[in-house]
Amino acid sequence: QVQLVESGGGLVQAGGSLRLSCAASGRTFRSRAMGWFRQAPGKEREFVAAISWSGGRIYYADSVKGRFTISRDNAKNTVSLQMNSLKPEDTAVYYCAAHLNPEPVVARLGHDYDYWGQGTQVTVSS
Repeated sequence: QVQLVESGGGLVQAGGSLRLSCAASGRTFRSRAMGWFRQAPGKEREFVAAISWSGGRIYYADSVKGRFTISRDNAKNTVSLQMNSLKPEDTAVYYCAAHLNPEPVVARLGHDYDYWGQGTQVTVSS
C-alpha cells in the first residue's frame, strides 16, 4: 500500500513560484511512476505532470509545459513539482498520485493511478 501526503501549497501572486512536494510511504513507491493532477472549482480533474520510476520519462500537460518541472528522489520517497510563472488559471487543488506502472507510455489518464493524496490548495491571485 502507498500513502501520499502533499505539501507546499499556498497563495501566490501571478508570476510567482511555488514548490509542491509529495511524501510517499510504502515499499511500492520505487516501482511506480508518479503524477500530479489538479482540480479547480466546478471543473474536472486534469493531468498536470508525471515522472516515471527511473525518471527517464517525464510528461507534461501543454498548459504547464515550460513553466512547471516535476522531479523525484527515490532515496527519500518524494516527488516534487516546481511551479514557476504561475497564472490565475493555475488555481486549483493539486493532487499527487501513484501510477499502476513504473514506465508508462501514457501517463495522463487518472484511472491508471490507484493511490491519491488528500490534495493541497494552490491559489494564484491576479
